[in-house]
Amino acid sequence: MNSKDIRTQFLNFFKEKNHKIVPSAPMVIKDDPTLMFTNAGMNQFKEFFLGNSVVKNKRVSDTQKCLRVSGKHNDLEEVGKDTYHHTMFEMLGNWSFGDYFKTEAIAWAWELLTDILKIDKDSLYVSVFEGSDDADKLGMDTEAYDLWSAIVPKDRIIMGNKKDNFWEMGDQGPCGPCSEIHVDIRSAEEKAKISGASLVNKDHPLVVEIWNLVFMQYNRKADGSLEPLPEKHVDTGMGFERLCMVLQGVQSNYDTDVFTPIIREIEAITGKDYGKKEETDIAIRVIADHIRAVAFSIADGQLPSNTGAGYVIRRILRRAIRYGFTFLNTKEPFMYRLVNVLTENMGTAFPELKEQRQLIENVVKEEEHSFLHTLEQGLVLLDNVVKQSNGKEISGRKAFELYDTYGFPIDLTGLILEEKGYTLDEKGFHEAMQEQKNRSRSASEVAKADWEILMNDSEQEFVGYDVLETKVKLVKYRKVTSKKEGEQYQVVFNLTPFYPEGGGQVGDKGYLEAPNGDVFYIVDTKKENNEIVHFAKHLPKNTSETFKAVVDKKQRQRTAANHTATHLLHQALREILGTHVEQKGSAVHSKYLRFDFSHFAKLTVEELRAVENFVNARIDGQLPLQENRNVPMEDAMKEGAMALFGEKYGDAVRTIRFGQSIELCGGTHVKNTADIWHFKIKSEGAVAAGVRRIEAITLDAVKDFYYQNNRSLFEIKDLLNNAQDPVKAVEALQAENIRLKKEVEVLLKDKAKNLKGELLSELEEVNGINFMAKKLDLDAAGIKDLSFEMGNSHNNLFLLFGTEQNGKALLSCYISKELVSEKNLNAGTIVRELGKFILGGGGGQPFFATAGGKNPAGIDEALAKAKEYLN
Repeated sequence: MNSKDIRTQFLNFFKEKNHKIVPSAPMVIKDDPTLMFTNAGMNQFKEFFLGNSVVKNKRVSDTQKCLRVSGKHNDLEEVGKDTYHHTMFEMLGNWSFGDYFKTEAIAWAWELLTDILKIDKDSLYVSVFEGSDDADKLGMDTEAYDLWSAIVPKDRIIMGNKKDNFWEMGDQGPCGPCSEIHVDIRSAEEKAKISGASLVNKDHPLVVEIWNLVFMQYNRKADGSLEPLPEKHVDTGMGFERLCMVLQGVQSNYDTDVFTPIIREIEAITGKDYGKKEETDIAIRVIADHIRAVAFSIADGQLPSNTGAGYVIRRILRRAIRYGFTFLNTKEPFMYRLVNVLTENMGTAFPELKEQRQLIENVVKEEEHSFLHTLEQGLVLLDNVVKQSNGKEISGRKAFELYDTYGFPIDLTGLILEEKGYTLDEKGFHEAMQEQKNRSRSASEVAKADWEILMNDSEQEFVGYDVLETKVKLVKYRKVTSKKEGEQYQVVFNLTPFYPEGGGQVGDKGYLEAPNGDVFYIVDTKKENNEIVHFAKHLPKNTSETFKAVVDKKQRQRTAANHTATHLLHQALREILGTHVEQKGSAVHSKYLRFDFSHFAKLTVEELRAVENFVNARIDGQLPLQENRNVPMEDAMKEGAMALFGEKYGDAVRTIRFGQSIELCGGTHVKNTADIWHFKIKSEGAVAAGVRRIEAITLDAVKDFYYQNNRSLFEIKDLLNNAQDPVKAVEALQAENIRLKKEVEVLLKDKAKNLKGELLSELEEVNGINFMAKKLDLDAAGIKDLSFEMGNSHNNLFLLFGTEQNGKALLSCYISKELVSEKNLNAGTIVRELGKFILGGGGGQPFFATAGGKNPAGIDEALAKAKEYLN
């Protein structure tokens, strides 16, 4: 069977077992602060395992796209080196939420693998949790053992420890024992020599885990103890790529039709053959794997960036580029050319790839251009580090600086140093890396106590669309402590008017009022596993009372105006620029809005004005809000509602319409567009290749904007002696300024020429080099002219000049070209190092370079240090 048939067979099997087949959730997670990416099939169902939502379908099955590159589950460094680890992979799964349990899960897994998919029973092994004698004191999973004993010979049942056969969602939450199914695809000769049972969970490439059946029956509390769950659940996950390997009779995931089309394309582009050389094979496997992870992430709305999830995606892409650069000799962008074949192969199962193909190609190509330039720069910087080294071992901290500041990969550093006959202080590098991780971890660590349950309420109703204050009861609370926020409380109410952060919109703020008049401030509201969680600095003494919950009306009004404006802005951009425009992200605050969208050119002044006019025309048109809640998804799409890629929608959705603008949206909005007052674009620019960003304001922010502009105009007119036409007055000043600048340039050139003779007489000979380090009263251009004038009349010249201009410091270094080649001196390297004294940096060419800084007091120290380079 090909991979498409295998996927279909799995889903059809569980459909016949009365499972609802649901689509894959986005790979990039937006409403779970504990995870960046979906790393297991169960992630989208956490709210059901935790009991935070009412289960509509007790039996569910799907294929979920997953990414394991951060946190506890991180396979990144294994990818490419073996044939079965991946960053992005598909997880086939079936779930039971309080319905069937171990009996059915085990029987159906065996039926599917052996009766339907015809896998040889003699090649399969199963594992069962053996129990633990640690603090949990868990007994052996005898129920699972007895069930398996009735199906397979006992010598094929392996007892597994807690590491392999007890699955936990995290440090806290649902968990339980699991049974893994392993497959041995070695040859008959190899099986005769060594039993497959002895190779299970030993990282053998041909004896691999294929399916994990997790039996959720406990809840892990903050103190580490376990308590039984009120309902037992089943959570299974089977690696799609590994299943394809078994069914297609190959011994590597990369030899299945999931990867072979991509590999063939890499071979065609690079001229390298797969299967001939180990380092080439590793590079091709890395690239084939990573392009999938990057493409699916971009399709789900996560662009490469320097922070958070975007940084992880950029790191994956750069790892692939670097493997191509090092082992396949790819010096030009090429990975973007793989997107088309990936889309052809997987676009039917995941239509978001087809819809977003052009954007994915553009973003990947731009990232490739950028990183290849970084690699070129890094090679120069590494060359300078080598030249300045006193011995044959290169400082690990210097290598970490290249990695951390410039993005230069450490393994590439090691390879280059080895070729040059140098070694790398790996211990120093890892120490510097660990120090940074510790700083980052301590800043982000959050300690959470167990929830204190005050009343049973499985679903907290949001009433904030209709009211901004209401009577509430506390359902539960817990204390959380972080270095950043200190001690806070997270509180859940039975119902709430507070909108939780989501869909780009910030969470509401406000307060709780106790019956005695005491007030407790709500500083933020977020959603976690389908629960609305309120953040407060203090808790009421009597938590059983009924409180009045009040949302900050002013902030909600401003935020709602900005959110509605994003809808009108989206409509305007599609109308004016074209229907290719799609929302790629947004941030809706009370003071401003930010809107990212797909478009491939900078907006002209006329286009920006047209967009503003379009939105303001809808504001002036006083369009009323038309809201429909709990609309079937299919009906909403037929009505023309716009859905966003990367968002998770339920079977029933909420639609928001203002005139012809209709979108699926859970955010808060004004009742009438007139409430926005006015819309003003403040900036427009690029975020990534093919993605633009507009920042804009409404309501009070616009009023303040015009007030400040008007005030500035009056101040300018006052400075211009109340000129009737300030524009013409400023133009006259600019013309006069240009004329005076030219006069000053002439005077400074004359001054530099006059200085030349005086300075030449002050040159000092140091080790056969004509040396000078001096502070001058010239600007940057004058110093450069003077340096080259002196260089034209003298050889073996080393000059370092310092100057102070407008409170800033400047260092300029000139070195005769013969010294650059003969003495290995480099002006760029020297000014970068001396720039530390003036709290700045710089660079340039080996024979002339400059550095700027904010500490003029450090000029003298830098000048004094210059002579050391000649000793």
